[in-house]
Amino acid sequence: SNTETTQILTWKAGVELERLGLGEAAELHVCELPVDYLAVQSILPSLWKQHQPQLAVHVGVSGLATSVTLEQFGHNKGYERLDNRSFCPASHCCMENGADSIKSVIDMHTVCKKVNESNIGVTVSVSEDAGRYLCDYTYYTSLHQGRGRSAFVHVPPLGGPYSKTELGRGLQAVVKEMLNWLEADYTEEEQKDKKLCHHQL
Repeated sequence: SNTETTQILTWKAGVELERLGLGEAAELHVCELPVDYLAVQSILPSLWKQHQPQLAVHVGVSGLATSVTLEQFGHNKGYERLDNRSFCPASHCCMENGADSIKSVIDMHTVCKKVNESNIGVTVSVSEDAGRYLCDYTYYTSLHQGRGRSAFVHVPPLGGPYSKTELGRGLQAVVKEMLNWLEADYTEEEQKDKKLCHHQL
């Protein structure tokens, strides 16, 4: 089925990223998530607890994508499509009484600009609507678990503009830039904290 093909491509891109790595500065764990609302709800919290990552990056395939697309928001409501087990949440949302959307702490426009300026041969763009299916559902759940320290990347489908190797290279560049952005942001926060401590003294 098309969904299975999508899963295979996403997994291949993830494995390719795992093969390329992120350099010595970052440890990388790659895990495949099923297209299953209930599985996402049970697996993601345990993954966050087990690995306590600095950043969780999720990758999914979008038939509408023509570039590597960085999603800025995860959305809580509007989940009406059935998953691979013919299930969908009765409430049509990720979390009852949860915020309508959660924004990643990473400025995706900055990451997009930096990666596109590096001329790696893969075009990157930014989106604010991840589609109200398992990708968006996963993203919102992860953003909630990680207090915004999460990202979602949509890649074009199999037979699209990029090969598995090119997608792996594009993902590597995107994730490295996200980590750079986080590091710079944390440094800025630390400097603010130091100034605050100094004023308190």
